[in-house]
This record gives sequence, C-alpha cells and structure tokens, in this order.
Amino acid sequence: MAITRRGFLGGVLATAGTLLIGGRARAEADPPPPAAAAGGWQPAYLQLEQQGRLAERAEQARAMLQHCELCPRRCGVNRLRGETGVCRTADKAVVFSFQPHFGEEIPLVGRHGSGTIFFSNCSLRCVFCQNWPIAHEGRGSVVDDQRLAEIMLNVQRMGCPNINLVTPTHIMPNIVQATRIAADNGLRIPLCYNTGGYDSLAAIQLLDGIVDIYLPDLKFMDAAEAERYAGGAPDYPATARQAIAEMHRQVGDLITDERGVALRGLMLRHLVMPNRVAGTREFVDWVANTLSPATYVNIMSQYRVEHRAFEYPQIARAITANEFLEAMEWADQAGLTNLDQRSVMQRELFRQRVG
Repeated sequence: MAITRRGFLGGVLATAGTLLIGGRARAEADPPPPAAAAGGWQPAYLQLEQQGRLAERAEQARAMLQHCELCPRRCGVNRLRGETGVCRTADKAVVFSFQPHFGEEIPLVGRHGSGTIFFSNCSLRCVFCQNWPIAHEGRGSVVDDQRLAEIMLNVQRMGCPNINLVTPTHIMPNIVQATRIAADNGLRIPLCYNTGGYDSLAAIQLLDGIVDIYLPDLKFMDAAEAERYAGGAPDYPATARQAIAEMHRQVGDLITDERGVALRGLMLRHLVMPNRVAGTREFVDWVANTLSPATYVNIMSQYRVEHRAFEYPQIARAITANEFLEAMEWADQAGLTNLDQRSVMQRELFRQRVG
C-alpha cells in the first residue's frame, strides 16, 4: 500500500530529530542511470559547474535575499540581515527531516525511495495544508549551506535516485549554493524541485540549467478561490501558470531511464478538492493547450480536512468518488496521455465503489 502524505507526516514528526543528526546511511545505492554509466547523461547542475557557471548563479541567487522577491509575495525584506517576511525565514534553510519516501510518484521512487528533504516554513500558507506543523509552525533545525550539501550527499548514499526538495521556494539560494558544494564532492543524481507553484518567474529562470525535474502543484485556477484558501493570494493562478510554463520550457516532458526512473522533465500535481473549488476542468484544459498533452500529470485524490479547512464549509469534507471520477474524465476529454499510474489505479477503485 502506498504511503499517504498524512501518514508520512506522522512518521517524520516522530523521527525528524534522528534523521537530522544521524550518521551515514548504510543502504546500498542504486547503480547509476544507464546513460550516466555510459557517459551519456549528467545532471544539469553538474554540466553548469563544469562550465564554471554554477558559482555565478549561486552569487546571483544569494543577492536576491537582499530585497527578497523569491515568491510573488515580494516582501522586499533584507534576509541577509536577519529580516523575515511571510515565510519567516532569514538567510539559512530550516530542515525538518530527510529520508527516502516511497509514497511519491512512481518514476521518482526507484528501488530505495525518493530522497525527500522537507524544508520548514512556506510563503503560501494554505488553510488546508496537510504539512502544517512543518510549513506553518516552522518545526525543524537551522542548517547552513555546507550542512545542506552534506544532507544531499547522505540522501544519495541512501540509494535514492533523486534529491527531492520539498517546499524549496523561499530557500532557493541556499539550495543552489549547497548543490554546488555537493556537486564538488560527488553529487550525481537529479534535483527534483517539489514546489507549491507560488514561485517568482525570476527565481525559476535562475534555476535554468540547475534543476532537472520540476514537481510543482497547480492548486487553483480561479483567483477568488486562491485568495480564500491559499493564504490570501489571488495572484496564485496567474503566477503559478507563468512559473510552470517556464519550468516546462526548461526541461520539457518527462524523460526516464530504461528502468522507468525519472531523469528530467516536468511532473505536475493537482489536488481534487470538494465542490470543484480547485478548477480541475480548467486545469486539464490549460495543461493540454499550453504545455503538452504528454505532460506527466498526477490528479490526486487524497484531499483531507486538515489544519483550518474545517472553518470553510465548501472544503470541510473529503471528496466523493464521483468528484474524482469526474476529474479523471475531464483529463481524458482534454486529451492528456501521461496520467500518473496511481491516479489511474485510484480511478478503477472509485469506479468499483460507485458501480
């Protein structure tokens, strides 16, 4: 059975301290991707480092902290001086946990699980956040860029096929610098940028040639719904679409190795919510018409009434089987051809339930 995000959160809440201070992992690593073994594939950041350009990107990213506009909140605070904005983070990352995660999309999991690093705090602050102890309360440990690089290398030693950076938007400069340090010390697996989608276009453009796999959410298609449920961010739909289109321009549709493990590309998530508040029909049409019908899309069924969602009648219940089946039918009608395998399996289960 797949691990749910809710179940995973419960587990890491109990073990985060151990994960942060633990020693080297003993798991035997996956062999390198076949293309890499033959000298034909390298992660994007390694190519940039070999060209002598990654250091310049790291400097440009850090400079963005002087007047922070990493997300569309555009707080403008000087985080290098310890000032904080909506994300409540200064110039260092806060890490809640790191470990292999087997509940992610199958192309990310491999044999040893996707190498998730959960960053604390978030600038989006959704009222239904399932990771609210991490994203809203900021639980975790402050780490410098050197320590973050060590965590990346530790994840690689665990045998994970990627570094899965969960909620990275507000600490992107730290990630770029840590990646450079880790690359110089043997990091060779793809970076997966696992974001809520509320990223500034400038920040995503700076990541061109650094990130191989983008894993954004596109939560809402309507400004009023986003303002109501996504921390008062009516600009979320427009800015997320702009950022995701740039991600797709950079990495294209998903590419996997001969084992089906992700190497590069866009993987897009959309959570079905009660009463059509997420705008799923508009979402699938936008993907098919603006990105590509072959975009890897995970239409997710695991909405739960979490955090403050019970305060909002429209989202104060789980979705019904018919709501998920409706969403999948819209995806078919839009012509999407690369739907997540677990989404397809979930559709069959719901069909049996209502049949």
